[in-house]
Amino acid sequence: MNYLEFEKPLAEIEGKAEELRAMARANKQMDVEKEAAALDAKAATMLRDLYKNLSPWQKCLVARHPDRPHCKDYIDALFTEYTPLAGDRNFADDHAVMGGLARFNDKPVMVIGHEKGNDTKTRIERNFGMARPEGYRKAVRLMDMAHRFGLPVVTLVDTPGAYPGKGAEERGQSEAIARSTQKCLEIGVPLVSIVIGEGGSGGAVAFATANRIAMLEHSVYSVISPEGCASILWKDAEKMREAAEALRLTAQDLQKLGVIDRIVTEPLGGAQRDRKQSIAAVGKVIETMLAELSGMKPDALIKDRRKKFIDMGSKGLAA
Repeated sequence: MNYLEFEKPLAEIEGKAEELRAMARANKQMDVEKEAAALDAKAATMLRDLYKNLSPWQKCLVARHPDRPHCKDYIDALFTEYTPLAGDRNFADDHAVMGGLARFNDKPVMVIGHEKGNDTKTRIERNFGMARPEGYRKAVRLMDMAHRFGLPVVTLVDTPGAYPGKGAEERGQSEAIARSTQKCLEIGVPLVSIVIGEGGSGGAVAFATANRIAMLEHSVYSVISPEGCASILWKDAEKMREAAEALRLTAQDLQKLGVIDRIVTEPLGGAQRDRKQSIAAVGKVIETMLAELSGMKPDALIKDRRKKFIDMGSKGLAA
């Protein structure tokens, strides 16, 4: 298990319990279960206390946890007959964005998401979930296809932000993000989005301009990363904790502001502690959101989506 900075006291207790059990496995004469069980109970209490009132910065750390389920994990578990579709028909295939045709509850859908990778090799291949212009143009192509064939679109958002490299800028990164956001607003099919980890800047909005938006309990969604915000406002990236507080990036804050529609409860200790339960919870929310939009006509879906985002702006001006 990878432990976060604020989980270090918990790591010590759980480590001691595991050490006792390892000693017992090596020496069958030892009976350590009573002591180990006491440590387990202490660890469970500490875990509950740690996660009872996480700060926005701590939620950022949980959202970035390397062991959290990623897009591929959700697709493998929740969708059947997944057929990946590659490339933007223009430049290349961006491995930071995966998507294709699939079945959800035996009904055809188009699923698109950011994939971060789960080890050094795949993280480099996936560019840590930071999409280039060809990734967003691939998403536009898939949304067009979904619109043409009347397929609901499910997007899974998990990105620190769009890739800011020189090549990406030369190939029209901002234009590609804008086109993807525009396409989200134009398609006449149900579009639901779930922020499963990080929802960073326009790179996330390009997939999350949806009829219904959900966030995992400890995920984050903001216009900029706390480190980036701190660098701009205070010229000091170390002030990321203060920036996280100011950005209102938690699921709880964003639901109050009307930016998202629902929060998906995570297991105690975060999605990484019980991946199966977390994935099942996301599946239920996708099912619920698609059911809410079922039977709506294309014009009504487009109108509903546009109104959702126009109302956000109106509330902001009123405040």
